[in-house]
Amino acid sequence: MTTEYLRKFSCVIANASGEGLEFNQFKVQFKVIRGDFQSPNSCDVRIFNLKPDTANQIGQPEYTQISLSAGYEGNFALIFRGTIKQFRLGRINQLDSYVDITAADGDEAYNFAPVLVSIPAGNNQKTIADVLLGAMSKYGVTQGYLPTLPSNGLIRGRVLYGMCRDEYRDFAWQNNCKWSIQDNAVTMIPYTSYIANQGTIPLISVATGLIGVPEQTQQGINIRTLLNPNYKIGQLIQLTGGVNTFRRSLDLPSQAQNITSAQQAQTSPDGLYYVMVANHSGDTRGNDWYTSMVCLSVDATITSANALRALVAGDADSILRYGQ
Repeated sequence: MTTEYLRKFSCVIANASGEGLEFNQFKVQFKVIRGDFQSPNSCDVRIFNLKPDTANQIGQPEYTQISLSAGYEGNFALIFRGTIKQFRLGRINQLDSYVDITAADGDEAYNFAPVLVSIPAGNNQKTIADVLLGAMSKYGVTQGYLPTLPSNGLIRGRVLYGMCRDEYRDFAWQNNCKWSIQDNAVTMIPYTSYIANQGTIPLISVATGLIGVPEQTQQGINIRTLLNPNYKIGQLIQLTGGVNTFRRSLDLPSQAQNITSAQQAQTSPDGLYYVMVANHSGDTRGNDWYTSMVCLSVDATITSANALRALVAGDADSILRYGQ
């Protein structure tokens, strides 16, 4: 395990049985892309100056798994685990060579898992979720966060036929959820709810690693911090310090939105945000060691996590988006 500038890093490349090699003392550059979207998460890793024998060894077909853990002393955890999809050798110059690895999280289940099941009338939504998970579990996928689903039984039977990912998309839409694979586990997040942060909502400020000023965009709030593995997809973070607002067009509807956004920013720039994208990038011998997020505002007028929890009705494991 590498410890540099109080940073901690671990990179393990292994075969299907878990036997592998660690590359923690090498210069390693990595970029992890994670989001709450259906497409599998991915990562690119570049390991510098390996011996030819070692580079050829990890390029063999039996080495299929890669896991990355990163952070700082006291805050070190897994940021990516997946299957190696591409392996490339190259050189920067006559002195420095590299091995490039591209990996994906749960893509075999996403691309190849079929489902062909007839579910009789009377079964509930949880039964459908179990059937779909069973189809993907053959490729090593497990169950991640699953909200409380409606318990009423099906009036008519249902046939699940085709690619499992397509049936998951329809099933999630029918239950007002988004689905994705996170750390090889199927995760379903309600459109109006969030994954509970185990009782703790991370606070993002200058004192806790915030870099620059968060920026409002059409896709959400862009936030950049020092690398932190605790920022998870579908969970909440609490932001302090204000946000640079988005420059809108000059048409009348955009101007109305601009006035509303400016008033909210002036009265309450802080608040709770849903993590939609959390990308990690780093260089064990360089300056890069960042987490870049795209977040959606929960409620700019509610800055207390306890106050927001007090508004939860029903499932104690989730938080209503608008405090309804």
